[in-house]
Amino acid sequence: MGDFTTVVIMLCLLAPAALALGSAGNSSFPEPRAQSEGNSKKIKQQVFADTTGVTEWTSWFNIDHPGGNGDYERLEAIRFYYRERVCTRPSAMEARTTDWVAAAETGEVVHSSLEKGFWCVNKEQPYGRTCSNYHVRFHCPPVQAYWTDWSEWGSCSTGACGDVGVQVRQRRCVSNQPVPLLLVPACQGPHSERRECSTAPCTARWGSWGRWGACSASCGGGRRIRRRTCVKTSDTVRCVGRPMEIQKCGKSRCPDKCLMVCPEGLPSADCGRCLCEGHVLQGEVYTITGVPVAGATVALADRPKVALAQSDPAGRFRVPGVCSSSPSLLSVRKERFAAAAVSTSSNATGLSWVRAVLGSTEKPYISKHPENKVRHEGGRVLLCCKATGSPTPDKYYWYHNGTLLDRNVFKYEEDLVLRDLKPRQAGLYHCKASSPAGSIKSTQAFLTVIGRGTPACNPTPEDNNIRLPMDCVQPGTDSKNYNAGRCPHNTCAGSLDSDLRCRDGAGYCCGVQEMETRTIDCGKYSLPIRAVTQCGCKKCVQPSVMVRGRVVSADNGEPLRFGHIYIGKERVSTTGYQGGFTLHIAQDTARLVVNFVDPSEKFIDTPKVFIFDKRGGSIYHDVKVMRKQAAISINAGETNTIELGEIKGEDPIGQIVIPPNSFHRENGELYEGTVKASVTFIDPRNITTAAAAPGDLNFVDDEGDMLPLRTYGMFSVDFRDEFNKEALGTGAVQVLLDTQHVKMEEHIPKMKLWSLNTETGVWEEESDFSYTRATGSHGRVKREERTFLIGNMEIRERRLFNLDVPENRRCYVKVRAYMSEKFLASEQVEGVVISLINLEPKPGFSSNPRAWGRFDSVITGHNGACLPAFCDAQRPDAYTAYVTAIMGGEELEAAPSSPKMNPNIIGVSQPYLNKIDYQRSDHNDPALKKTAFRINLAKPNPNNLQEANGPIYPYRNLIACENAEINDNHFRFFRVEKDKYEYNVVPFQENDLTTWTGDYLSWWPNPQEFRACFIKIKVQGQKEVMVRSKNMGGTHRATKGKLYGIRDIRSTRDMREANTSAACVEFKCSGMLFDQSEVDRSLISLLPQGNCRRVGINNLLQEYLTKHPPVPQNNESHAFHMLAPVDPLGHNYGIYTVTDQNPRVAKEIAIGRCFDGTSDGFSREMKSDSGVAMTFSCPERKITRESLFQRLQTNPGQTLSQMARDMRESQGLQVQRSSTQVVAYPSEQRSRSQGRRVSSVSSTSRRRVTSRGQLRQ
Repeated sequence: MGDFTTVVIMLCLLAPAALALGSAGNSSFPEPRAQSEGNSKKIKQQVFADTTGVTEWTSWFNIDHPGGNGDYERLEAIRFYYRERVCTRPSAMEARTTDWVAAAETGEVVHSSLEKGFWCVNKEQPYGRTCSNYHVRFHCPPVQAYWTDWSEWGSCSTGACGDVGVQVRQRRCVSNQPVPLLLVPACQGPHSERRECSTAPCTARWGSWGRWGACSASCGGGRRIRRRTCVKTSDTVRCVGRPMEIQKCGKSRCPDKCLMVCPEGLPSADCGRCLCEGHVLQGEVYTITGVPVAGATVALADRPKVALAQSDPAGRFRVPGVCSSSPSLLSVRKERFAAAAVSTSSNATGLSWVRAVLGSTEKPYISKHPENKVRHEGGRVLLCCKATGSPTPDKYYWYHNGTLLDRNVFKYEEDLVLRDLKPRQAGLYHCKASSPAGSIKSTQAFLTVIGRGTPACNPTPEDNNIRLPMDCVQPGTDSKNYNAGRCPHNTCAGSLDSDLRCRDGAGYCCGVQEMETRTIDCGKYSLPIRAVTQCGCKKCVQPSVMVRGRVVSADNGEPLRFGHIYIGKERVSTTGYQGGFTLHIAQDTARLVVNFVDPSEKFIDTPKVFIFDKRGGSIYHDVKVMRKQAAISINAGETNTIELGEIKGEDPIGQIVIPPNSFHRENGELYEGTVKASVTFIDPRNITTAAAAPGDLNFVDDEGDMLPLRTYGMFSVDFRDEFNKEALGTGAVQVLLDTQHVKMEEHIPKMKLWSLNTETGVWEEESDFSYTRATGSHGRVKREERTFLIGNMEIRERRLFNLDVPENRRCYVKVRAYMSEKFLASEQVEGVVISLINLEPKPGFSSNPRAWGRFDSVITGHNGACLPAFCDAQRPDAYTAYVTAIMGGEELEAAPSSPKMNPNIIGVSQPYLNKIDYQRSDHNDPALKKTAFRINLAKPNPNNLQEANGPIYPYRNLIACENAEINDNHFRFFRVEKDKYEYNVVPFQENDLTTWTGDYLSWWPNPQEFRACFIKIKVQGQKEVMVRSKNMGGTHRATKGKLYGIRDIRSTRDMREANTSAACVEFKCSGMLFDQSEVDRSLISLLPQGNCRRVGINNLLQEYLTKHPPVPQNNESHAFHMLAPVDPLGHNYGIYTVTDQNPRVAKEIAIGRCFDGTSDGFSREMKSDSGVAMTFSCPERKITRESLFQRLQTNPGQTLSQMARDMRESQGLQVQRSSTQVVAYPSEQRSRSQGRRVSSVSSTSRRRVTSRGQLRQ
């Protein structure tokens, strides 16, 4: 490998900048040579003095190889492949070859720049030489920050008169580098100040009387009114007197004829408007894409119910008799379009012309949901709600615990303000937004009102029993747990800058106020623990919320490379080369709709509704997309029929019938010629397409509730011109559905045609279906008359359609995930994505799935998950389900069903288990995967107590399902893992990131980013052994010699190699602690349990540890000690490091790479010959002497006689050969004289056997 002396090439951005060398990995920087060899240019070096700051070297990057023109490590390319791994303006750079030779010592001509990176050109090198293969790393400067000047005092927080409020002024902490502020602010002191302010007293007075209004009648008696306004500064005061006066008028007698005076023409028969004979109003109605709209109703805006005309197929209309001397306001309406108001213009030609543009209606959609709030009694709160749609929602309704609030009392519109709060006002609040297109309800927000004298947070910690190591036995007790205490994670009423905001910012939560260090007596050793002693109201920890995953085709797993990702109308990201993606989710997101668009047009556009964990961390989604069907050429001037069905040898489910001359361009112009038509059908008879279903198969009913749909097929249409340059739309087309594929006859009259709103992920109704009969000869069916359902639609902006029926036979299925097949209540796993595919049985075959009808996913919480599903009370097998579980890309195993169903393992009692007919995927074929199960969705009988406690719950019993006890019936998944144990001195629940506590001994130092480190240990021996890592502070002054935690893991057998196993052992990563001020190199002790000795260590790892001192002593052959590397070394060293926003995901990825023995692979089968850090030999101890129990089994008579003789001799008695009396004695009481009686021959032979056993070991 060559000398490992580190030579650093540094270009400093700021001359006075300093680098904390000791904190960044103990690198040394020797003086540079005056000049490099050959024609290489001189390279300057800069050695900086020690200082403080948030500084650390990045990992090494090598993105180019010296082939071709040379080796180019461009900073721009590094940032492209490794996003956010390099700071914006690094202060230094180090380059060395892959053989660890410094750039200045290679004798090569190299170039470097902190703006461009590092490069070496082959043609610049001495004759016969080429550039070496270099890798580089960068150093980020310390953050230097300062306060700006105070801003002006803001306005008073109260707008009410006679009230007292608060004024706020602020200042900003400005940094000369774009490094985000961490937990400890870079600037000392508060960023805002407040002071009290008050407003003027409340007043009320009448304004001047207005003019008298027009008389209500010109004759026959009428009245007129004048009004005045009360000018007041608060609703608490009122003006004395009446706001209006009424006066009689129009007392003259009315004539019998219409007295309307028309400046042009004559009054109409109803005396409502003026008519001008010979004058004509002409107009046209188009969509926003320029397509003529037929059948639109035209009326006067003030008389919308009186139709004047309707548009013809060309979108034109004609209204005779409309006078042109004055403008008129018209209203143009059509079903499924938003109404438009247009104004005519006056002229002297007797002809007026108008053009109306209609946009498609869109049902309301909540864009801002009310959020949970906590307030003290007497305070006030603001709950916000906002909806979008076309037309824009204009009515809002607020509900408290399901009861509509009086608008006149609470004076609300979009937002609801509650003042002088009382405890009775606590509870659930939600809003409903309405427009002519429909209604939508928001999610529910919980308002907590803390009574006077009640603390915002209970200072007494809750019980939190931490499981101790298996070898930790507390004297005087059999308990394996220790109560470390914890604070309840609930929001509390903290000190807010303003209490009338839609969102309270970070908010306040009950958190750890004080902790103390305790010592647990484990008998042979002691164990430190940080226990919670007091809780308090603190600012909530705000972990990052992320969604990760991979997008691949549903047919062969081809990744969607460089696909565009949209949220709403905004493009937010791009998929990677392997289809991977990562999305950062805003904290106020309630429903995440993501649209994947393939710019290469190989796959159809696929909107997905993702579930995510609001408590933080990342959730992994395996996204499937459908490959776009190859385009066919059709004639736009003919009737065209396109079949819907993807199963070979099966009849198509339906057809699309396009009348002649139906295609139009984007500007509305009729298209004639050849059309390239691609219709991709998602066939529910193919279960592999279920995961590729767009949206989440939900619709919104008239009351604003989101309800499920059951699909009979979805299709995406793409029509283009002959040259494939322009997308085409169509007028009215027909969609036919063959009723032979609808196995549930009750679904036929409820069938509807739907289109998908790609921005909301909600399906919206296009049309109903009607009956028709036709003769066909498709697939295996000869010419025969069949019944079809016909629906009508127009292809405009939306291109995804669905043949669906609302289904009201709904249930919930209870599922839990566990750490192992032991199914312990304390080992439930949160953050697992459980997916359920509803299946339809084939006629005549019980529970034999014919087609899928719905796909749903949920995330497990602290009490499992409840999945929505369709079920039936009359026929147990009317609906079946296929259930899977995935976590971080890993599929979990389901509870086994063969060779015999065990209710205690499956989690469901008999006889309900037989009724459900539970079967794991390998039930009939052991060669299949074990990662799914199928069940009948039999709705529970309310009169049967055995079916009242799950695992299937009626739809209205969601609360019972969510709050079910651990002993109630439920289905189970488990992770395939060996025995393992984790102990943290500072307790932390990895499935709830909000439980993180800032402490020097915290295993994870940063709640925003989690770095998991594993080392691979190879074990040579017939048995699997437990391997422990003991993790202590190594170099930090606050943690040196103190325990971070313990990790135990049993090695996993390598099925390819006999007598070999390996263990992937987690250890505490080196790096910054929670205060982000100094690096700690953790001291790691690796201890295999049993008769083990170290026989080998990875050469690269040994060299790295040697050249990064200090090096701990390793005098013990049965263990290994090291200071954890700061750098992410990789599989060549046997070290695996992964960083993620979710600790469980980081560990899962690292374990998968460790099993595989690579830095970018993933496996669940142990490969003990790849990527190993060290090897231990753990042979079985050879038995050289039979135990008493073994001798009693092999030769009981002789053994008992020998025992009797030995006892008599020890008492000084003579041995009588004729005596056969047996005397028993307590165990462990053989005298030493008996031991000396053992024959020398036996002793010698025993020593020889022992010696030979040791040699074999």
